[in-house]
Amino acid sequence: MVDDSMTGEIDEAERAARAAHLKERIYLTFAALAVVITLSAHGHVSAGDAAKTLIVTVLGTLLAVFTADLVSHLVVHGRLFTRPELRHAVNSSFGALSTVALPFIFLGVAALDVWHTDTALRASAIALVASLVVIGWVAVRRIPLTWPQRLIALGAEAALGLAVIGLQVLAHG
Repeated sequence: MVDDSMTGEIDEAERAARAAHLKERIYLTFAALAVVITLSAHGHVSAGDAAKTLIVTVLGTLLAVFTADLVSHLVVHGRLFTRPELRHAVNSSFGALSTVALPFIFLGVAALDVWHTDTALRASAIALVASLVVIGWVAVRRIPLTWPQRLIALGAEAALGLAVIGLQVLAHG
Protein backbone atom coordinates (compact mmCIF):
# COMPACT_ATOMS: atom_id res chain seq x y z
CA MET A 1 0.00 0.00 0.00
CA VAL A 2 1.31 3.44 -0.96
CA ASP A 3 1.22 6.21 1.62
CA ASP A 4 -0.74 8.94 -0.20
CA SER A 5 0.27 11.61 2.34
CA MET A 6 3.83 11.38 1.04
CA THR A 7 3.01 11.54 -2.68
CA GLY A 8 2.70 15.24 -3.43
CA GLU A 9 2.42 15.97 -7.13
CA ILE A 10 5.39 17.90 -8.53
CA ASP A 11 6.08 18.92 -12.11
CA GLU A 12 8.97 17.67 -14.20
CA ALA A 13 11.06 20.86 -13.76
CA GLU A 14 10.76 20.68 -9.97
CA ARG A 15 11.60 16.97 -10.06
CA ALA A 16 14.73 17.71 -12.15
CA ALA A 17 15.79 20.51 -9.78
CA ARG A 18 15.39 18.24 -6.75
CA ALA A 19 17.34 15.50 -8.49
CA ALA A 20 20.20 17.91 -9.21
CA HIS A 21 20.35 19.04 -5.57
CA LEU A 22 20.31 15.46 -4.30
CA LYS A 23 22.88 14.29 -6.85
CA GLU A 24 25.43 16.89 -5.79
CA ARG A 25 24.89 16.08 -2.12
CA ILE A 26 25.41 12.38 -2.77
CA TYR A 27 28.61 12.99 -4.78
CA LEU A 28 30.03 15.29 -2.15
CA THR A 29 29.09 13.00 0.73
CA PHE A 30 30.71 9.96 -0.89
CA ALA A 31 33.87 11.96 -1.71
CA ALA A 32 34.09 13.24 1.87
CA LEU A 33 33.45 9.75 3.24
CA ALA A 34 36.28 8.31 1.16
CA VAL A 35 38.68 11.01 2.40
CA VAL A 36 37.64 10.64 6.05
CA ILE A 37 38.16 6.88 5.91
CA THR A 38 41.51 7.26 4.15
CA LEU A 39 42.68 9.75 6.77
CA SER A 40 41.51 7.38 9.52
CA ALA A 41 43.43 4.50 7.98
CA HIS A 42 46.68 6.46 7.86
CA GLY A 43 46.50 7.37 11.55
CA HIS A 44 48.42 10.08 13.38
CA VAL A 45 47.06 12.89 11.23
CA SER A 46 46.46 16.19 12.97
CA ALA A 47 43.00 17.74 13.01
CA GLY A 48 44.31 20.70 11.02
CA ASP A 49 45.87 18.53 8.32
CA ALA A 50 42.70 16.41 8.15
CA ALA A 51 40.56 19.54 7.77
CA LYS A 52 42.87 20.92 5.04
CA THR A 53 42.73 17.63 3.13
CA LEU A 54 38.97 17.48 3.47
CA ILE A 55 38.41 21.09 2.37
CA VAL A 56 40.61 20.62 -0.70
CA THR A 57 38.67 17.48 -1.59
CA VAL A 58 35.30 19.13 -0.97
CA LEU A 59 36.12 22.23 -3.03
CA GLY A 60 37.68 20.11 -5.80
CA THR A 61 34.60 17.90 -5.92
CA LEU A 62 32.24 20.89 -5.99
CA LEU A 63 34.21 22.53 -8.80
CA ALA A 64 34.25 19.25 -10.74
CA VAL A 65 30.48 18.84 -10.35
CA PHE A 66 29.89 22.45 -11.36
CA THR A 67 32.14 22.00 -14.40
CA ALA A 68 30.24 18.84 -15.36
CA ASP A 69 26.96 20.75 -15.06
CA LEU A 70 28.33 23.55 -17.25
CA VAL A 71 29.64 21.19 -19.94
CA SER A 72 26.48 19.07 -19.98
CA HIS A 73 24.37 22.25 -20.21
CA LEU A 74 26.45 23.38 -23.19
CA VAL A 75 25.99 20.04 -24.92
CA VAL A 76 22.23 19.83 -24.27
CA HIS A 77 21.30 23.48 -24.90
CA GLY A 78 24.10 24.70 -27.19
CA ARG A 79 24.64 27.79 -25.05
CA LEU A 80 25.99 28.99 -21.71
CA PHE A 81 23.79 29.30 -18.64
CA THR A 82 21.33 32.16 -18.45
CA ARG A 83 21.57 34.17 -15.23
CA PRO A 84 18.76 32.16 -13.51
CA GLU A 85 20.27 28.86 -14.73
CA LEU A 86 23.70 29.90 -13.44
CA ARG A 87 22.19 30.83 -10.07
CA HIS A 88 20.48 27.42 -9.92
CA ALA A 89 23.70 25.58 -10.85
CA VAL A 90 25.76 27.48 -8.25
CA ASN A 91 23.11 26.95 -5.56
CA SER A 92 22.77 23.29 -6.46
CA SER A 93 26.51 22.61 -6.41
CA PHE A 94 27.64 24.78 -3.53
CA GLY A 95 24.44 24.25 -1.53
CA ALA A 96 25.71 20.71 -1.03
CA LEU A 97 28.28 22.06 1.46
CA SER A 98 25.76 21.61 4.27
CA THR A 99 26.09 17.84 3.91
CA VAL A 100 29.71 17.95 5.05
CA ALA A 101 29.39 20.47 7.87
CA LEU A 102 29.57 17.92 10.69
CA PRO A 103 33.00 16.52 9.74
CA PHE A 104 34.42 20.06 9.88
CA ILE A 105 32.74 20.68 13.24
CA PHE A 106 34.11 17.39 14.58
CA LEU A 107 37.61 18.23 13.33
CA GLY A 108 37.28 21.65 14.96
CA VAL A 109 36.45 19.95 18.25
CA ALA A 110 39.55 17.78 17.78
CA ALA A 111 41.65 20.87 17.03
CA LEU A 112 40.54 22.24 20.41
CA ASP A 113 41.85 19.03 22.04
CA VAL A 114 38.38 18.02 23.22
CA TRP A 115 38.50 14.88 21.04
CA HIS A 116 41.30 12.91 19.46
CA THR A 117 41.48 13.32 15.69
CA ASP A 118 40.75 9.60 15.29
CA THR A 119 37.51 10.06 17.24
CA ALA A 120 36.53 13.05 15.08
CA LEU A 121 37.21 11.07 11.91
CA ARG A 122 35.20 8.09 13.17
CA ALA A 123 32.31 10.37 14.12
CA SER A 124 32.60 12.03 10.71
CA ALA A 125 32.30 8.69 8.92
CA ILE A 126 29.19 7.84 10.95
CA ALA A 127 27.69 11.28 10.27
CA LEU A 128 28.37 10.99 6.54
CA VAL A 129 26.73 7.56 6.28
CA ALA A 130 23.77 8.93 8.25
CA SER A 131 23.72 11.89 5.86
CA LEU A 132 23.44 9.48 2.92
CA VAL A 133 20.42 7.87 4.57
CA VAL A 134 18.83 11.30 5.13
CA ILE A 135 19.50 12.25 1.51
CA GLY A 136 17.94 8.96 0.47
CA TRP A 137 14.88 9.67 2.61
CA VAL A 138 14.49 13.09 0.99
CA ALA A 139 14.72 11.39 -2.40
CA VAL A 140 12.06 8.73 -1.75
CA ARG A 141 9.67 10.47 0.61
CA ARG A 142 7.35 11.79 -2.11
CA ILE A 143 7.68 8.92 -4.54
CA PRO A 144 4.76 6.50 -4.55
CA LEU A 145 6.55 3.56 -2.94
CA THR A 146 5.39 1.21 -0.23
CA TRP A 147 7.19 1.39 3.12
CA PRO A 148 9.10 -1.87 2.43
CA GLN A 149 10.28 -0.42 -0.91
CA ARG A 150 11.41 2.78 0.82
CA LEU A 151 13.28 0.78 3.45
CA ILE A 152 14.99 -1.23 0.71
CA ALA A 153 16.04 1.97 -1.09
CA LEU A 154 17.35 3.55 2.13
CA GLY A 155 19.03 0.32 3.21
CA ALA A 156 20.75 0.04 -0.17
CA GLU A 157 22.09 3.57 0.15
CA ALA A 158 23.37 2.90 3.66
CA ALA A 159 24.93 -0.35 2.44
CA LEU A 160 26.73 1.53 -0.33
CA GLY A 161 28.07 3.99 2.24
CA LEU A 162 29.32 1.10 4.34
CA ALA A 163 30.80 -0.50 1.20
CA VAL A 164 32.82 2.68 0.62
CA ILE A 165 34.11 2.40 4.17
CA GLY A 166 34.96 -1.28 3.64
CA LEU A 167 36.77 -0.61 0.36
CA GLN A 168 38.76 2.26 1.85
CA VAL A 169 39.74 0.18 4.86
CA LEU A 170 40.71 -2.70 2.56
CA ALA A 171 42.76 -0.38 0.34
CA HIS A 172 44.54 1.31 3.23
CA GLY A 173 44.46 -1.40 5.86
